[in-house]
Amino acid sequence: MPSPLLRPCLAATLLALPLSGVLLSGPAGAATDARRPEGKGSIGIRLLEAPKNRMDDPRARLFIVDHVNPGTTFSRRLEVKNGSSKRQHVEVYAAAADIKHERFTFAPGRTPNELTSWIKLDRSALDLPPYGSSQVKATISVPKTATKGERYAVIWAQVSTRQPTAKRNIALVNRVGIRAYLDVGPGGEPPSEFRIGEVVPQRGDDSSPSITAAVWNTGERAIDLVGQLTLSDGPAGVRAGPYKVAPGTTLAPGDAGAVTVPLDDRLPDGPWKFRLTLQSGRVTHTVSGSFTFPEKRGQGRPAALDSPMTTVFGLVGLVALASAGALVFVAHRRRRAVSY
Repeated sequence: MPSPLLRPCLAATLLALPLSGVLLSGPAGAATDARRPEGKGSIGIRLLEAPKNRMDDPRARLFIVDHVNPGTTFSRRLEVKNGSSKRQHVEVYAAAADIKHERFTFAPGRTPNELTSWIKLDRSALDLPPYGSSQVKATISVPKTATKGERYAVIWAQVSTRQPTAKRNIALVNRVGIRAYLDVGPGGEPPSEFRIGEVVPQRGDDSSPSITAAVWNTGERAIDLVGQLTLSDGPAGVRAGPYKVAPGTTLAPGDAGAVTVPLDDRLPDGPWKFRLTLQSGRVTHTVSGSFTFPEKRGQGRPAALDSPMTTVFGLVGLVALASAGALVFVAHRRRRAVSY
């Protein structure tokens, strides 16, 4: 199978800034590996290419997201940037990743996995001048014997500094990366899909309001959820939002989880009407309804969701029932005509 056609894609540099939705975060045990450089010492990495057939997929502009047949070889170009006023020696390498507890998690250090064994970089290190940048080519060669399924990895750009102490040397590691979601299997790409469930208003220990929404990954590929919430028809007709969904929820196929939307502390209890839109790649779903925040900390009553499909099915059912009644009436009239 030939390599996918590629086009340059516009993707924001993954600068090492807090709360960035495209930065990778890991479990507490891997916090040292995820430590972000501050201020002028930042480095960034971005994807320069995406498959031609995924130009409408926002995830494919940020991450390596693809489906290929066994035996396929393809490549992606990455750009690494030095955001500091000093020359930086940047190491570039691939390491293992996984999806656990509703998060895309990465293994410590340079832990390998099956996907990383398929990734070859044309450069393992870069010496970047102040505010300079350079490109790295990642070639992914999938063996013909590869089994069906989705694999995960990260291509990291890393800067290490050593600060000697009286007892030992301590290495401070700053790294940012590009996620890789590679699905392998014959035929076309498996579908991506999800379903939004119960929406619950709540107040935290500090009385700050938020909502959580249950989500099920009903497709066959991992999903990264983003989105926003808008509020309307509040007390005195107040409107609020849009509020962004807290970043970081990633669900593997078949997994269930939740997204959270932090809200303004000044919001009154309600009642409110809401509209919640969630997106992962090309898939977007919206739910709407109404809720009231609890007066004290804790969860409120689940939102009453609008159900337009239920209304449609109800109308169809009424029409069908009316049609059936009309047929019974006609048949009865005919039977009466025969009896006479």
